Amino acid sequence: MNDFRGWPAEALEFYEHLEADNSKTFWAAHRAVYDEAVRAPMEALLARLEPEFGPGKVFRPNRDVRFSADKSPYKTHAGGYLESGGYVQLSADGLACGLGYYHLASDQLARYRAAVAEDVPGAELERVVAAVRAAGPQVVGRDSLKTAPRGVAKDHPRIELLRHKGLIAWQEWEPAAWLGTARAYDRITGFLHAAAPLHEWLENHVGPSELPPR
Repeated sequence: MNDFRGWPAEALEFYEHLEADNSKTFWAAHRAVYDEAVRAPMEALLARLEPEFGPGKVFRPNRDVRFSADKSPYKTHAGGYLESGGYVQLSADGLACGLGYYHLASDQLARYRAAVAEDVPGAELERVVAAVRAAGPQVVGRDSLKTAPRGVAKDHPRIELLRHKGLIAWQEWEPAAWLGTARAYDRITGFLHAAAPLHEWLENHVGPSELPPR
């Protein structure tokens, strides 16, 4: 099934209530709402995206609380992930999309910094970031250093990019009537197309980690 029609208002209301009562009791009583108003539309969206962007999956709603001080059992958002790198998130705050390399493993980080430091690929990334931002999405770094990485001059012309340990395009939309219609698909695909040059640069110059699984 790929008859995606957006998310009904009940999906956002579900997360509003879950934020107020993040308990197994609430979840059990409202599981049908999650399945029908949240998960089913996300699965329909991923099915519709698959021909162009590849297969995807819906992240499990339970939080991993083993190493967290916050023991709330459930995520207050729904996430869908595309194998090609895209991410879609729904919460009480609305819709959000991401694309890029959220976390760089040590070998990826070394390749990223080497490419950014070089004149040709580094300048290309600057142009890509500017173009993506001009199209609408933000381009944001993750887990960025406050100072220059070891061995990099503090006055390097691309020092801001060199500080990042992850780099993604990101866009958010507040709840609106279009979110409950098939037009949500157009917003999501518009983002994925606009952010594609950033992901392509990362694929070409960084690529997947070659380290063994931890």
